[in-house]
Parts: sequence; structure tokens; C-alpha cells
Amino acid sequence: MIDYSYISNADPAYIDHLYQTYLRNPQLIDPDWQKFFEGYSYSKYDDANQTESQSGISGDSSIESELNVRLLIEAYRNRAHLISDTNPIRKRKNRDARLDLSDFHLQEKERTHVFIAGRSLGLQNATLDQIVEKLQAVYCGKIGFELQHLESMEKRKWLLEKIEADASQPHFNLNIHDKKQILHKLNGAVIFEKFLHTKYVGQKRFSLEGGESTIPALEFIAQEATIQGVEEVVLGMAHRGRLNVLANIAGKTYEQIFNEFEGHAIPDMSFGGGDVKYHLGFSSQILMPSGHRVQIKLAPNPSHLEAVNPVVEGLARAKADLIYQSQYDKILPILIHGDSAIAGQGIVYETVQMSKLDGYYAGGTIHFVINNQIGFTTDFDDARSSTYCTAAANTIQAPVFHVNGDDPEAVVYVAKLAVAYRQRFNEDVFIDMVCYRRHGHNEGDDPKFTQPLLYSLIQNHPNVRELYIETLTQRGDIEAVLAREMEREFWTVLQQHLEMVKEKPLPYVYQEPELSWKSLKKLSAPEDFDTSPHTGIDLQTAENLFAATIEIPEGFRLLPKTGKIFKNWKTNLEQKTFDWSMAEILAYASILSDGKNVRLSGQDVKRGTFSHRHAVIRDEINNVPHNRLSKLSKNQGQFFIYNSLLSEFAVLGFEYGYSLASPDHLVLWEAQFGDFSNGAQVVLDQFIASGQSKWNRMSGLVLLLPHGYDGQGPEHSSARLERFLQACSEFNMIVANVSTPANFFHILRRQLQWNFRKPLIMMSPKSLLRHSKCVSPLKDFDLKTKFMEVITDIPGTKEQTPDKIVLCSGQIYYDLADHRDSTNQKNIGIARVEQLYPFPKFQISKLLRRFPKAKYIWCQEEPMNMGAAQFIKDQLTPFKIEIVARPAASSPAVGFKKIHDLQHQALLTQIFS
Repeated sequence: MIDYSYISNADPAYIDHLYQTYLRNPQLIDPDWQKFFEGYSYSKYDDANQTESQSGISGDSSIESELNVRLLIEAYRNRAHLISDTNPIRKRKNRDARLDLSDFHLQEKERTHVFIAGRSLGLQNATLDQIVEKLQAVYCGKIGFELQHLESMEKRKWLLEKIEADASQPHFNLNIHDKKQILHKLNGAVIFEKFLHTKYVGQKRFSLEGGESTIPALEFIAQEATIQGVEEVVLGMAHRGRLNVLANIAGKTYEQIFNEFEGHAIPDMSFGGGDVKYHLGFSSQILMPSGHRVQIKLAPNPSHLEAVNPVVEGLARAKADLIYQSQYDKILPILIHGDSAIAGQGIVYETVQMSKLDGYYAGGTIHFVINNQIGFTTDFDDARSSTYCTAAANTIQAPVFHVNGDDPEAVVYVAKLAVAYRQRFNEDVFIDMVCYRRHGHNEGDDPKFTQPLLYSLIQNHPNVRELYIETLTQRGDIEAVLAREMEREFWTVLQQHLEMVKEKPLPYVYQEPELSWKSLKKLSAPEDFDTSPHTGIDLQTAENLFAATIEIPEGFRLLPKTGKIFKNWKTNLEQKTFDWSMAEILAYASILSDGKNVRLSGQDVKRGTFSHRHAVIRDEINNVPHNRLSKLSKNQGQFFIYNSLLSEFAVLGFEYGYSLASPDHLVLWEAQFGDFSNGAQVVLDQFIASGQSKWNRMSGLVLLLPHGYDGQGPEHSSARLERFLQACSEFNMIVANVSTPANFFHILRRQLQWNFRKPLIMMSPKSLLRHSKCVSPLKDFDLKTKFMEVITDIPGTKEQTPDKIVLCSGQIYYDLADHRDSTNQKNIGIARVEQLYPFPKFQISKLLRRFPKAKYIWCQEEPMNMGAAQFIKDQLTPFKIEIVARPAASSPAVGFKKIHDLQHQALLTQIFS
């Protein structure tokens, strides 16, 4: 079907083309156009003797004018958002919308002519004036509907029908109950900010003043969503207006908020350092005015503004998978953006780009922009190149509703429309509420330094509550005295809560984690890491599980190279040895057989960057996939594996969010190369490393970061081990660089065996994936085995103690052992520190006591100023240990293989000379 939604100022040649198409095959024409063309003539193709009256037109209009009116209607639908009255403070820029009659070759004298084209607006026998009046009422009022980028005729038609039926109606068809509810929420929003501004002069709170219509918008989104089946709402937002949302939407009590302002909320440091009040999360169950209950969760967020976006999406997806059986209508993610942040931060683009992908789909998100037209001190002219801050919406063809924040009824209307669209199509939708910021970036900042003209306007501008009261009283909907009484009553309530806190401060209490976390231990102690729990499995079970993973479905045609890999695995299994990929698959299979889920995502994880995993294989002829871990047993857990988009920041944030909602399941993210994690540094620093200390939120997320110096240049050698170790404290995460397949198996299973959860940062190998000596015998997986924090390799007898003991981690062990054995230096022992943090002091102390006279060396393949060198020195203070490493460097590795080999040989020579 030809799509006419994009026709604006078509030239006559194009109009001819449309009509010729109709003459050849009417079925190719849009139904509205078919109705238009049926029985009417087009002068260029009519018989010369046919009269205008015979064409079926009354004489008021010609076919050419009819076409032009139709083009005018389409132009309003596509471009009127450029002139809609959405800015409450200043005049809109001239965006050259070109919606004058002359732009469509229509004349003033035709204003009183009747046009059939009005039928598409629901107008019968309408004059041009009536058509334009309806278009301006719908598309040029307080809402600008940006829909021209929607390719789907179904979605576009659905929206147009609803918009054109409702948006021109008085007060958007809101009843008196809705209006009182709007006023009630505005009252709470405005007076709450006014109260805080009066009582806590100069204290930072990042107020919502100027954007208070956010509160009724969120209230109606939640209410409409629950009516349409939503049971849980997950919110993500930065700090602007967060306290107001916590108080008036999420249900945090005024006492709790005032307690934080009074400075009484000082945590017991055993819980962690805590966070500022406008970063904290909250969760509660709210009874909506409709009588429905909804669980509302506001995710905690650092000052990296939009960084919470993928975390919220991951939380929502996990809950949909694990609680709601993938019924996305049951859970609704809402992201609240700032206009500068949504336009300027790349994480927004990454998050929306993943929104329709199988592995990251969350059923559609409502994006709500508090567009105060300024970022810190930067005006929007300097903040973006795009017309709107919501340009990312065009990427995924999400509709955008631009709305004037000073018209709360218009805001509520688009809020309800957004919910209806999301529930109908389960895709993203954007609300861009244009408003202003009453104060500076924070309450102590003077905005007139940089925007004197803008803030002279804002200074005298009445707040939205005052404007709405005036509107309601003029209509006769309420009396002014009632509005004043509501303000006095609410102020009194706030004052009473404040006095209660002043008289009896509340103790600091971290909000309890969700129910699924309550069976787990909240805090870890040093003794928790002295030794690991048993994580082995029955050996016959191990053989059977792995055998099941290499069974090929009947008729499945393996690629020859894949077939060779499978043949090698089968041979290894017969010989009762496991290489790295076999141990990894066995770990997943054993966890799945326990009824727990495994989720693994990242770039190319199905086969693995280094073609070692092959968790999903494809038929050589028809490309049909086979998931090796999906059919192990009837009652197994689900194995979710997804090749991700080329993103680290958003994908890692998503997986972190997923892990927050799934403590009983194993969640992993694999970087294509370890250094790719650099692109997700905000997630690593602000969430993974510090989330429990700041917000009391545990995570068992596993990061697999390929790491190792193989002479391949600086970019893909190092996963920046030193950065993770610098972020380690308070038992916040596990950092490991293991060297055997069995130990990898055990450390993965240990993630779910512990009675607490910690993120695991795994320096995953590259060369060891196929190293002939990097194999583990089957016995290393049995029931009595567990993860080994330190593996010692001390040659000789009890009488022969080593002169040197080399401590190391990861793949360099094999080079050290080969060189020692080839030179027959039995006086040198090697100890592999498999877990770097928490540092295995218990095991290392035993080694030091056993060989007190030996010389100890830490050997690493990274440069002296990188890797674990400084960390090891700090851990073994005041014990004297020599460091052997590559020379200090600014780049992680050299770019030439020959130089790499010379440096590597120098390490060995220094140790074994």
C-alpha cells in the first residue's frame, strides 16, 4: 500500500502519478484516497465534454483544491508541532513549518468552500475554515504531536484517530474528578517545594519548581497503567525533582525526608557510606485512587544522570522473565530525563537502540522529559544540534508528545495517551514536557550570572498551581477559597511532620532489599572469604551433563570446523579431561540442572569471541540455531544467551539491573576484549563497585574480561586489572585471574553457593582456551572439590625447601612452569594467586609460614605501573617482596611482537637467573 502520510507539498507531477496509479489499480491506493477518487474526476484526464457538475463536486471545490486540502491536513499532522504552543516562558523559534494556505496553492476565497477532505478529520461537509480551525485546535495548542517519523501505518492511524477525536475537546475530556485529582497533586508538589525552600534555605535539593506538572503526570500514568493491567512500575530518574517524586509518587514519608534534611540520617558505617538524599532509591506499594494497587520502585541513581536508564530496563526485563512470565503488560519501566542529558549523553541512544532487541526488550518504556530548557548554565542552543532534545526517539520510531508544562490538563492527557500507546503496542513513547527551572542548578546557584533575561521572565512567572487554580475558578469548576484552604491544610501537615522529626529524630535505616534477597546475608565478614564452600558435583552427573551438551539433533548439519571441535570435546570426555570451554559449559549445565537460570550476554557470546564456546550452533545449510543447553532435562532452568549490540555501557548497565532482580540466577556479561569494559566505566564505578555501600543493593553479576599479553598490541592485551583492584574495599566484589578450567567451574558455581552475593570480575583467558596444558582432570570437579584461592606448585621434598617462590596469577604461570622445568630448577616454587580480592591472606600466610626463608617474587606480564603489582605490595606490607614486571609504560602493551617477546624473555631471565 502506498503510504501517503509523508505527502506535504507534492508537485503536480506527483499528483498525476497518484491518480494514474488509482486508474491502473485502485487497490494500491489508501482507502481514504479511494473514497476520494471514486466517482470524481481529475481535470487532466477527463473527457473534454464532462462538466464539473457531472464530476460529483458541488461547485465549491475542484479536484486540485481537494488534493491541496488533503496535503494541508497531512502537513498539519506532520509539522504543526513546530508551531504548537508548548513553551510556557518564551516565544518559540521560527522553525519554518510552512502551514499557510498559500503554501498549498489555496486562496482566501476558498475558505468558505466545502471540501470532502475534511472527512479524514471526522468533519462532514466542512468548509476550509472549519477544517483549519479543527487542525489548529488539535495540532497547534498546548501539545505538539511529533509523528512524521512513524513508518507503521497501523500505529500512525491509531494515534491520529485518538488525537483528532480527543485533543480538540474541551479540557481533553477530563471530568471534574480528574481535575480535582490534578489540583491535589499540584498542591502537594508545589507546597512541598515551597515548604522545603522556606525551612532549609540554601540546602541543595534540586527542586522541581517550574516542572511540578510532572507529579500529576506520573500519578495518572501509574493510575492508567494499573487500570490496563500493570502491577509494577519501575522508575529511573536523575536528581532534579527526585525528592518530590519520592514524597508524592513513591510514598516515602515526609518524616524520612525531613530527617535527612535535619542531618539525623547518619548511617552505621557497617552498612556502608550511604549516599546523598537525592540519589537514593525507594520501593513501596501504592493504592491508586482507582482502587488498584501498584508496586512502585524508584531505582537509586548516581549523578551520572542517564546512567540509570539501562539499569531500569534490566530490572524490568528480569522481573518480566522471572515474576510475570514475560507478560510485559504487567510491568512498566518509566525513565524521567532532563532535556540536556537526554540530548547529550550517548547512553540514551544506546538504551533506546537496544529497546526492540530480543535480549533487552522490556515491553516498551515511557520516557518523560522534564524539559526546563537549560542544563546547569547551558542554554539549549548550546546543548544540542537537533530541533528537539528527544531526537533519540526518531531512531526507534517512537512517537513524541511535546507539551506545555503550564497546562497540567494537557500534560495529563498525553500521559494517559502514552500509557494507552505503550500497552497497545508495547513499544517506547516519549513525553517532552517543556517547562522551566525556578532556581539555578541547585538552590544556592544564581542563574542570572548566565541567563539574566530568561530568569527575569521566570522570576515573575506564576507557578503552575496558581495558573491552574485561576483556570478552574474561571470555569466554575472549584472555588478559590477551596484552593486556599487546601494550601493551608497541607502546609500544616508538613509542619507537624517536621516538628515530630525535630522532637524525636528517626534512626538511620537502610531500606530493606526486596523479598527475593531477604534470605541472603546482608553483610560479609573477613572469615567468609577464608575458604570457599564445596561446589563440586557427582562425577557421573558431570559426564552425563556434558555429553548431553554435545548431542547433535537428528538431521542437523554441523559446519566441518565446528564438527572438529565437537569431536575433540568428545575425545576429551572419553579421556576424562576438561578444557576451558568444556568446564564453562559444564558449570552452566550444572546450574541449570539445579533449576536455576543462566543469562549470558555480550558481543558474539554465542560462539565466543575466540570461537571457543559454541553455546549456540547453526545448521550449515538453513542457518537454524541449536542451543546446546536448552534441553538438558525437563525441570532445568532457562539458558538465556544473547549476542548484544555493539555497546558496553548500556549492555553492562542492563545486566547489572537484571542481576538486582535475580539473586538466585547466574547473570554474566562478557566483553569481546577486556579493555572494552573501558566503555562501561560509569557502570563499573557508580554501580558495580559501590552499589552495596551506597544503596545496600547486592549483585551477583559476573564480568568475563579477556585478558592476557600475547604480543597482539596495546588495545586488547589488558582488561585494566589495576583499575578494579583500586576500587576494591569493604569486600565489595571479587577479582580473580584463574588458571585452570576446574577453578573456573568452581568460581562460577560459588556465585550462587554463597549465602550472599558479590560481583565477580573475572580476568578471562585467551591463549589458555586452547593451551595443551590448561586442562583439568574429571576428579577436580567431584563433590569434595571447591574453588582454590591459591594453587601451589612447589617441587622437591620436605627436606628440600625452595630458594625462591614466585607468586603470579593467570596465564603467565604456564610460561614460568615451562621455563623452570626446561632448565630443571627445582629450587624454585610457584604459587598462583587465583583470587586477588578479597586477598587470600589465610592461604598466603600458610605459605609464608611454611617457607619463611625463601625469597618471594611477584611476577606479572603487565607493566610495573599496571596489573596487580602495587596491590600485592600493599597486601604484603611489611613483608618484603620483589616485583618483576615489564617496564612502566603509558600504554598497556607494545605494538610489535618482537619487542613483546624480548620483554617476556627478560621477565623469565630475571626470575630464573
